[in-house]
Amino acid sequence: MSVDRSLKVKGALSRHRNVLSRAERIDRLKAEERWVEGDNVMGLPKVAHRKSHSGKKISGPEKTEAQQVESTQPEPES
Repeated sequence: MSVDRSLKVKGALSRHRNVLSRAERIDRLKAEERWVEGDNVMGLPKVAHRKSHSGKKISGPEKTEAQQVESTQPEPES
């Protein structure tokens, strides 16, 4: 019997995870300057972890066409 595609580990860490590990939460708290050395590692405060969406990326030929359209449009006079 083969392993289902959804259960394979290939690239599992590259996708977005909703839950951070304790070490990742401590690193995030240190970056926000909310962590003091010697604090208890149990009962850590919640840390916001959002997946960012930055829109579609324009690749090669499409990018140059979009730039050409912008450059050929006349600028409005005020």
